Formats: sequence, structure tokens, C-alpha cells
Amino acid sequence: MLWLAVVLSADCQPPGAVQRAQALVRMHREEEAVLLLRERIRNEPKDVQARRLLVRVLGVVGDLAAARAEATELAGWLQADDPTAYLELGHALELAHRYEEALAAYDEAAARAPLSPAGSREAGMRSARWGEAQWAAPRLEEAIRRGASDAETWHALGLVRLHLGDLDGAEQAYRAGAAADPHSGENWLGLATVAVSRGDAGAALDAYDHVAARAPRLGAAQLGRAWALARLGRKQDASRALDRAQELGAPAANVARQRAALDQ
Repeated sequence: MLWLAVVLSADCQPPGAVQRAQALVRMHREEEAVLLLRERIRNEPKDVQARRLLVRVLGVVGDLAAARAEATELAGWLQADDPTAYLELGHALELAHRYEEALAAYDEAAARAPLSPAGSREAGMRSARWGEAQWAAPRLEEAIRRGASDAETWHALGLVRLHLGDLDGAEQAYRAGAAADPHSGENWLGLATVAVSRGDAGAALDAYDHVAARAPRLGAAQLGRAWALARLGRKQDASRALDRAQELGAPAANVARQRAALDQ
């Protein structure tokens, strides 16, 4: 239940209502969690964390009318330009598999907080995970215009642009993502995919080398290096890369297929 996670302060106090409610949800006792959270809110109406979690749990149990009502109540305890209530409603709707309505809630979050990237980013990231590249691209681009600059957002934008056939745009996004987090290989892997799509073995090798430097035990990086090295006519280096890929547990069928290609 990833979407039920709520950021809490780290202290040594006994578990509060929100933590207990989360534990109940993990045990699939959602109705008890709803009762606990409602009691908490009656006693402490300013507990925004409890209100946030209640919206999501109502999504799990499928009581979307109540989830919408609680989201409206939550909005009343926040600043007018705070998108949190609509983000939580989107999460609740997504938990209920109402994806288009969830997207509308995320878009509402973006409209309510025009200076914040949060709503647009959430809408774009979730659309990308649903495989809806056409929905995701403009929302991720808007999030970046509003100031989102993390590697994950850039990677998602690169991925959706790649799916839409925009190789130049995908490369630009992946390069920005690699610059945003120099220690991660994920955006370099995206750049490798762009290079393979273009048939550019030299650029692919450079990208896979960056991946391997950041994730030295990733067999897929060695498989990619082997492909690029073979394309560049460096068969001995490609064979060594395949040996390393095999050591790292890369799929045996993929290793065998590339070895057979080397022998031709």
C-alpha cells in the first residue's frame, strides 16, 4: 500500500492514531482504520495528517463520496493555494481504480496551486506509470516549467517522449536528469536506449559505460556494452562484456543470443 504512506515526524513517542491506522490497513482492517481516524479527527480537528490518511483509506474501501467530502474538509484546514487535499483525493480515486477521475483531481491540484509543480508532477508521473504518454508529457513539461528539477521527473519525461517517438526530446530530458543526479545511472540507461534506437553504437557504449560505473553489478549494462562493442567491431571486448554479464546473472538466453551473433 505505497500510496497510504504519510510523512511523519521521527520521534520516540508511542504510536499515534495515524501510525495505528496505517498498521490496521496493512492488516487489511481498513474499516477499523476509518473509525480510528474519524475518532482522532473529532478529538483533534487540526490533525492534517489524520485527515490526509482518512481520504486515502476511504479510497481503499471504495467510499468515494466520503473521500470527496473529507478532501473538501481537509482543504478547509489548509492555505487556499495548498494542493494537498486534491492530491490526496487523486490518490484515493487511484486506489479505487478511477484513473481518469484521479487525473482530474491531480489537475485540480495543479490549478489550485499555479506556482507549485506538485499537481502537474503527480499527474504526469501517474499518467506515465499508467502508460498514457500523451497525458503524461504536457503535465511533466508543465511541472518542469514550474520548477521541478529532480532526476525522477526528468527520467519520466524522457521515457514518455521516447514512447512518443521524440528522440531528441527524450535525450534532452535524460541529459537533464543525469545532471540532476550524477550518482544515478537511470537517466544514463535512458540515454543508452535513445542511442540504440538511433543505431548509434558509439553513443550507446558511452551511456552504458556510465551506467556500469554507477551500477557495477548490473548485468543489463554489460549486455548493452556487449551489443555496442560488437557493432563497433570490437568482438573481443564484446565477448569479455558478455562474460561479465553472465557472471552478474544476466538472462542466459540473452547472453547466448549475443554470443551466437558474435560468431557469425
